[in-house]
Amino acid sequence: MIELSRRAALTSAGFALAAVSGGTALFLPRSGKADTAQVVVQYDWLMSNGQVGDIVALQKGFYEAEGLEVSFSPGGPNSATVPPVLTGQAALGQFSDSAQLLLARSSGVPVRIIACGFRQAPFAFYSLPAAPIRTVQDMVGKRIGIQPTARFVLDAILAKHGIDPSSLQITNIGFDMTPLVAGEVDAVTGWITNTQALSIIGPDRIDLTMQDAGMPSYANVYFATDDALAEHADILARFIRAAARGWGWSHAHQAEAVDIMVDAYPQLDRETEHATMERIMALSFDSTTRENGWGWFDPASIQEQISIYDAIGQFQGNPPSMEDSVSTAILEATADARPNIG
Repeated sequence: MIELSRRAALTSAGFALAAVSGGTALFLPRSGKADTAQVVVQYDWLMSNGQVGDIVALQKGFYEAEGLEVSFSPGGPNSATVPPVLTGQAALGQFSDSAQLLLARSSGVPVRIIACGFRQAPFAFYSLPAAPIRTVQDMVGKRIGIQPTARFVLDAILAKHGIDPSSLQITNIGFDMTPLVAGEVDAVTGWITNTQALSIIGPDRIDLTMQDAGMPSYANVYFATDDALAEHADILARFIRAAARGWGWSHAHQAEAVDIMVDAYPQLDRETEHATMERIMALSFDSTTRENGWGWFDPASIQEQISIYDAIGQFQGNPPSMEDSVSTAILEATADARPNIG
């Protein structure tokens, strides 16, 4: 789940800069296993289909094969993602959206993107044929229901297209899709991977994703501190190499991957997850991953995101530089191991 507001991102960062340790404690060998490093991964949301490849990598022993003892620390609506990574309680973290990393970096938090699990954010606008929204221009004059934490995404999209927000009727809603079905709004927002919630809209649903709206974004963004990249790049590379193997295996064995995931996290609905897995794989692999491998991201796209968010005043003070916000070192170190699927 994306916590998209600047306030949320800064709160999750915790301004804990004085406590930065680069995750050093997490990389120490486990007692009795001198060649095995402990790695905790801090996620910003509950474990779900967006982490299926990571889960498969753990259950299939891919991390163990890299000399890592990996454990997952799920997040949630009130969890803090950045502080555990800064203080060394977690070796690396994962944000739902690349914007969160940029917002944190602009506030002085020394973290960088090292890989991206989804090629685009699964966030989208949903409408019905009675008042279709197939393009950003179609939003003009429409009633848009959106979560308050996602409002700045809408503002960024409108700014990019030169559309005055006052030409829309914007209403705050939760994550329930009922306002669209009830005719209270012309569009609602949410994740295209949330198959169960979207089922209420019906088969005539019209989707307008962030990417189709011209707003670049990566999702399931793995990040680490500057210190961890400087001191423990090899272990980060071993993690990404194993995770990539898990995602490649999941792509080749989608039904089995769902069963592995649901067996590990029984709160997930097996039938729903099977229905969603094709979408998950489409978000994880495309023409760019065929060429550059799973997890790849384009620094130029990150720069475009910085420019757009800066234009609408989302950053506190100066915007972060692209060079300070990303590191391609881990992708380069794992180029031969990340599956080229697309």
